[in-house]
Amino acid sequence: MIKTLGAFIGKYKKSSILTPIFAALEVVMEMLIPYLTAFIIDDGIKSGNMGNVVKYGIAMLIIACASLYFGVQSGFFASDASAGFAANLRKGMFDKIQTYSFSNIDKFSTAGLVTRLTTDVTNIQNAYQMIIRICVRAPFTLIAAMIMSFILSPELASIFLIVIIVLAVILFMLIRATMKIFDSVFKKYDALNASVQENVSAIRVVKAYVREDYENEKFGKAAGALYKLFVKAETLIAINNPVMMASIYGSMLLISYVGANLIVAGNLTTGELTSFYTYIMNIMMSLMMISMLFVMITMSVASAKRICEVLNEVPDIAEPENAVNEVKDGSIDFDHVNFAYKKGSGEYVLKDIDLHIKSGETIGIIGGTGSAKSSLVNLISRLYDVSEGSVKVGGVDVRDYDLKLLRDSVSVVLQKNVLFTGTIYDNLRWGNENATDEECENAAKLACADEFIDRFPDGYNTKIERGGANVSGGQKQRLCIARALLKSPKVLIMDDSTSAVDTATDAKIRSAMKTAIPGTTKIIIAQRISSVKDADRIIVMDNGMINGFDTHENLMKNNDIYREVVEMQSEGGGDFDKPGEGGNA
Repeated sequence: MIKTLGAFIGKYKKSSILTPIFAALEVVMEMLIPYLTAFIIDDGIKSGNMGNVVKYGIAMLIIACASLYFGVQSGFFASDASAGFAANLRKGMFDKIQTYSFSNIDKFSTAGLVTRLTTDVTNIQNAYQMIIRICVRAPFTLIAAMIMSFILSPELASIFLIVIIVLAVILFMLIRATMKIFDSVFKKYDALNASVQENVSAIRVVKAYVREDYENEKFGKAAGALYKLFVKAETLIAINNPVMMASIYGSMLLISYVGANLIVAGNLTTGELTSFYTYIMNIMMSLMMISMLFVMITMSVASAKRICEVLNEVPDIAEPENAVNEVKDGSIDFDHVNFAYKKGSGEYVLKDIDLHIKSGETIGIIGGTGSAKSSLVNLISRLYDVSEGSVKVGGVDVRDYDLKLLRDSVSVVLQKNVLFTGTIYDNLRWGNENATDEECENAAKLACADEFIDRFPDGYNTKIERGGANVSGGQKQRLCIARALLKSPKVLIMDDSTSAVDTATDAKIRSAMKTAIPGTTKIIIAQRISSVKDADRIIVMDNGMINGFDTHENLMKNNDIYREVVEMQSEGGGDFDKPGEGGNA
């Protein structure tokens, strides 16, 4: 874990080294001041020698200024190192997430990743700043103060040494108990963030169904669970302060009594006892800082484990050596493919898929919910890897291609359409960042998106809000199709991507693509028969297997599932999963 996180200190190593050096120098200066105070009292004030008072006073002023300088420098470099370390961690995690395959992403919830990038990194940042500064300053102050105390009076110093050992044992026991609690705290943070994310992203649905009270109750439960854990942890931590204060002030009373007897016996001066009290206060503050440091480290250990989970996750999909850098054509071959989302589980969602598609063909895919239509097409662009068998594009196994080249050649309009903050031009250029305005507008025409874009006051410069909140579902789908077309792909996959547009517009889009990109292999997943009936061939999926693969006419003759769906929809029924009232069951 330390090795993993340490790699992200990077160029901030210099600041990380200078921080403890300046902190140590600051402590040295601080330890000299009480020592000089004893000389001022004993050799100056008590003896009435103002020359010694001035001499030692000037020395104390110089030392105090030096201490201030070293403290400022230590604080500056600590802030620079910790903030830079946190920035590197966030960048490293974000970059690592970009390398994940869909199966890697499935292991982490979205809320969990957000918590790791925000709360967990902040905890690490605070802990790192304390480690490189306080972790040096507090123990060094403690040790230096104890040494100076023993120099002044071994008898008095021995009393406080016993107290420190007792407090260290108590602190260890408290930290051990709280560490287990903090491991659970951040899991509750994930649940809380998930509740917020889900509610905010679906706020329109919540209000439409008047479910505010339900969502408030759900959030309240998540917040309550987090509250209980924090109270439990903070209660244990809170015990530390009164125990520490009672021990310290009790020992100070004992030291006052013993010290007074030593002064009367002539074994200790008044100035030395005064200095001793200052060192005791230094020791007390050091103990409190060490206590805070242990609490922060305890919290950060749980955060560090979660961050390392992200950083150490090995992407399931890796770039091949000697990758193929050209996709010859849009032909697709599935050679006895089995696929399971969980590796080694044997729970295949696709079973023995043997499928061969010619370049330039238009292929329709139809099937009920859960029949693995999306899983099938996700293998083509290598969003997942097959469990058994192989998928080939252009006659080459997709695992042998350069990944960027493959995904540029196999354009996918996913089932869940996503737009990003920016103009319409900005969103279209996700398909081709170098596309001209004219190319963007031509792609929009093919996707029938120009019909509504031209009605916007700012046209293609219209600002899209986060997630495409200011456009309708059908408009969003057409923009996503236009974005995919700008790739000029060898294979175009449309995963139920016209479900929110009317049948007339759907027909226009298919007709335009047939004319404009005849050499592109087009795969259309749909629930409406009208969206696929004109395809060259149609795949009928059932329970992760291919039930039929033929033209519309032949499937009507030979495939019971397909024929039944056509009859249902022709009699006024809905999509594949919604039979008409007069349809056959």
